[in-house]
Amino acid sequence: MEWFIVLVFIVGYVAIAFEKNIHVNKSASALITGVACWTLYMFANEDKGMVTSQLTEHLGDLSQILFFLMGAMTIVELIDIHDGFEIITQRIKTKSKGRLLWIIGLFSFFLSAILDNLTTTIVMVSLIRKLTSDKKDRWMLAGLVIIAANAGGVWSPIGDVTTTMLWIGGQITAWNIIIKLFLPALVCLLVPIFLMRIVFKGKTERPASSMEDKPKGATSERERMIILVTGILLLLMVPVFKSLTQLPPFMGMMIGLGLMWIVAESLHNGKEEEDSERYSVAYALMRIDTSSILFFLGILLAVSALQSTGHLKLAAEWMDTNLKDQSIIAGSIGLLSSIVDNVPLVAATQGMYDLSTYPADHYFWEFLAYCTGTGGSALIIGSAAGVAAMGLEKINFIWYLKRISWLALAGFFSGAVVYMLQSKIVS
Repeated sequence: MEWFIVLVFIVGYVAIAFEKNIHVNKSASALITGVACWTLYMFANEDKGMVTSQLTEHLGDLSQILFFLMGAMTIVELIDIHDGFEIITQRIKTKSKGRLLWIIGLFSFFLSAILDNLTTTIVMVSLIRKLTSDKKDRWMLAGLVIIAANAGGVWSPIGDVTTTMLWIGGQITAWNIIIKLFLPALVCLLVPIFLMRIVFKGKTERPASSMEDKPKGATSERERMIILVTGILLLLMVPVFKSLTQLPPFMGMMIGLGLMWIVAESLHNGKEEEDSERYSVAYALMRIDTSSILFFLGILLAVSALQSTGHLKLAAEWMDTNLKDQSIIAGSIGLLSSIVDNVPLVAATQGMYDLSTYPADHYFWEFLAYCTGTGGSALIIGSAAGVAAMGLEKINFIWYLKRISWLALAGFFSGAVVYMLQSKIVS
């Protein structure tokens, strides 16, 4: 019966991977898979109380991730509602493709570290549409955004969901991951930029400007600036809050959301009810991608079931026996994340290896964070950033495979080499 759980997990995974083909939302597949795995585990075990206790323990851990994501997504959504990101995007004036590569790449890299790779991709693709009217130019820049956003997310504890998972799980600490992964992640971006400059030359043609009157009750420049600065500062304060209080990161995100709520209501206090509601946190909560949160819940439930049954431990023993080298194991998991979602891969790895095997800030956890964060760029379906760009710009899978995948792999391996050399020098 317990091996049947693995089969259900695989079927669920296939359903998630072929979401477009079977016309079933991946969140639905993930939720069904997660509950089904635990149901089968309950039926297979005579000690029902033990299974319930294990589920409760796992739920306590994964709920921290879910609340953290919900808080972060709401703050970012509130900034977007106020057009706060427009303050940034309006300041890019150049039409040179070479300069745009540097501006778009580096801006995406650092913005992703502050926000997250998915949000950064959405913001930057929106920006690219205002910078060039040529579809192929937009696709090239969008491909760079995917690489940059994924690279920028790995060296920040709040920049990528997998790095956040490792941070919340205690496998890495905030300051250490910034120090150890910043240079490898930067190289992972710089190599593709240099290679892309060989073929991406000339000047862009900007789309015709269509000035529209602001709707009644639109936010002022002052309000946009206050919301943007407040939101980014509160996101940056989350690691600081954890360091000062030793409370889990989601607590810092929750207090940040509460403060953001007060600021937003204070700004619109006295306005007509219809206008104030449009810019409220309550409205932002309705706009966040709740299906993604439910997807994480379902897939993490499924992975925790495999952990409780001991299958992840068996997988770890197989990898140790056959692959042996820590770098090969982490690198293989990273490249696999271009095919399989990196969230369950990291969750599975956390279940395979406990902190007694690899303590906090161990080489393995750091390299795993790098590999799973950047490896997904190899295919456009390999990361949330890629899927978002594909949906927004209708980028062709084969086109990305021919034009961008080799650039992403060049950056991935270059950064990996830099990390391994850096580790040898520092140690």
